[in-house]
Amino acid sequence: MKRLLITGGAGFIGNCFVRHLVKTYPKYELVVLDKFSFSRPVNLHGVMDDIELIKGDITKKSDVAKAMKDCDTVVNFAAQTHVDRSITGGELFVLTEVLGTQILVETAKAFGVDRFVQISTDEVYGTIGDGHFKDTDPLNPRNPYAAAKAGADLIARSYFVTFDLPVIVTRSSNNYGPYQHPEKFIPTVITNAIMNKPIPIYGDGLYVRDWIHVLDNCLGIDAVLQKGKVGGIYHIAADNERKNIDIVRMILRMMGKPESLMSFVKDRPGHDRRYALDTAKTRKLGWKPEVELEEGIKSTVNWYVKNRKWWEPILPSKA
Repeated sequence: MKRLLITGGAGFIGNCFVRHLVKTYPKYELVVLDKFSFSRPVNLHGVMDDIELIKGDITKKSDVAKAMKDCDTVVNFAAQTHVDRSITGGELFVLTEVLGTQILVETAKAFGVDRFVQISTDEVYGTIGDGHFKDTDPLNPRNPYAAAKAGADLIARSYFVTFDLPVIVTRSSNNYGPYQHPEKFIPTVITNAIMNKPIPIYGDGLYVRDWIHVLDNCLGIDAVLQKGKVGGIYHIAADNERKNIDIVRMILRMMGKPESLMSFVKDRPGHDRRYALDTAKTRKLGWKPEVELEEGIKSTVNWYVKNRKWWEPILPSKA
């Protein structure tokens, strides 16, 4: 790998991956393509001199061709990501995830790239009561965001089967860490607690998620990028299953805030009860999660406390 295109590279997971590449592989040439719909250039502060940053949209063929020219590797983080927004307006999710991915893989085919990594999510499998999803399990998405991501995965893999495009898919569990938009669950808990505002908890608060620090996910993606088998699907998760309400209580305890800030609200439609991924295949590449959950949550809380100037301008109106 010499020249890599990172789409959505200014987003939450994308900017962490870009920072990791800059630090770990100083000889790589990095091109970041981002639309800046929810991300901002400030997310790449400190690495701007190490990358070529292009503002563009993956649903526009000319933007993609401009960014991908002379690149031998593509890592696609670009996506609309908030489940709640997909429920009230799914069209943009389908356009970005499905059409955008099709344009990316078609362009990658035309340019003859050596590797295309599609970044996906555990949500494409739907909910699971017991055990862990394997990468051979059928997709059963239950909300428009998850359905759009599943469509993107299938489009990318179809280009591997039909055209031998060297596609690999990664699916991770719920990420947390710095630079995550304040509309997401953990940032909402932290920022509302900072402002002493009610913290909304869907339904009974007993929904289970497996939390992974964003850097651990990026290290997993890198392991797949370097060592993964073309055509493969790799799961990245940390075995940190927690109920939503327990995550809220942990954060409130760390911040010295009262549990009276918790506010149970009407559940959202199609809310998956539990996600869990079998990560054996990825661990065989030599990867394993390194950030312990409480340590990672504490460092994340500290980041949001110290960076109010970053999140205050983009607070959702309902916060």
